[in-house]
Amino acid sequence: MSDAKMKQGKKKSKKRGHRAVFWLMTFLLMIVIFFLCFRLSYDYVIESMTEKLDESLLEIDPEEAVTVEIPLGSGTEVIASILKEKGIIENPFLFKLISKFEGYDGQYKSGVHTLKNGLTYRQVMKILATNPKQDQSIWVTIPEGYAYTQIADLLSEKGVVDRKKFDEVANNYDFDFDFIDDIPKDRKYRLEGYLFPDTYEFDPAAGEVAAINKMLTRFDEMITDKMYERMEEMDMTLDEVVILASIIEREAKVSEERPIISGVLHNRLNSKDKSMRKLQVDATIQYIYLNEQGRVKEVLLTEDTKIDNPYNTYLYEGLPPGPISCPGEDSLRAALYPEGDYLFYVLKEDGTGTHYFSKTYEEHLSAMDKASKNRKAQD
Repeated sequence: MSDAKMKQGKKKSKKRGHRAVFWLMTFLLMIVIFFLCFRLSYDYVIESMTEKLDESLLEIDPEEAVTVEIPLGSGTEVIASILKEKGIIENPFLFKLISKFEGYDGQYKSGVHTLKNGLTYRQVMKILATNPKQDQSIWVTIPEGYAYTQIADLLSEKGVVDRKKFDEVANNYDFDFDFIDDIPKDRKYRLEGYLFPDTYEFDPAAGEVAAINKMLTRFDEMITDKMYERMEEMDMTLDEVVILASIIEREAKVSEERPIISGVLHNRLNSKDKSMRKLQVDATIQYIYLNEQGRVKEVLLTEDTKIDNPYNTYLYEGLPPGPISCPGEDSLRAALYPEGDYLFYVLKEDGTGTHYFSKTYEEHLSAMDKASKNRKAQD
């Protein structure tokens, strides 16, 4: 065979080899594409079927909720990455493919969306393509000195709780705080005095347990180890401190007088004179009216001091059976750190909210006379 023919044969052999490799690669690529398309089609069909079978998945329980923030201007690729990172989806490529096929690209809304694990890709897309719900939080300020019923009414009016459910939970739910175990079981409102007054951010969807737990947690944070040590020094229980503080809260108009009013109450409680141990606090009478008539009677008459009720400190010695309000931090501290050796006080009636303090009954009568003159001058 000539050299020319040999070279020509080698060229043909090389061409056949290249074609074989080409067709082999093409065949393998087609197989890969086939299986990829099959898998994507399978996932898509299952996705569609699952969505039709379980539309209930769109109902998201607060405990299962996963918040996902979509930045302004985010494209499908960025959104898919965010969802993957949050554990909402497993396959970003499939998400992008379905999004394009379904026409969701460019339809997603920025903001904070609420999702959960277990949603189908199309359900996720449907949620993300709608405007996210605005923040449902409700801010409520619980004033110092509010009684349990006033707090319950306020939260109900603000749309935070259902009033009837609130009472049921407050009186019966097993909250995880040791101090609740020491509250007497026979009180009409178990948590009177323990719902700490403050400004709170409530989630109405969280329910009554969460709302109450938030206030009890704040109370628990307020009572420090040092305060417990002080209670031991004074031979007082936490409940007694709360009762005393609740009276101080309702009686004191000026914060600086809280420790002095506390001193008067302590001095009377520890007096050897039995009559002094009747605290004769108007706020306890007002609490009776609040519980029985749903209102606070601001101006009391002599006949009001004769109401036969355990909370009437004009008739009964010692502390009332329970707190008469929910005290703030200053009143709780004042209950533990009383000041002065006074036994009486009376509102000056001069518009300042301050009191005259007296050590003897004669001084007290004189102070009452001054207060009467001040009131007439104000009129």
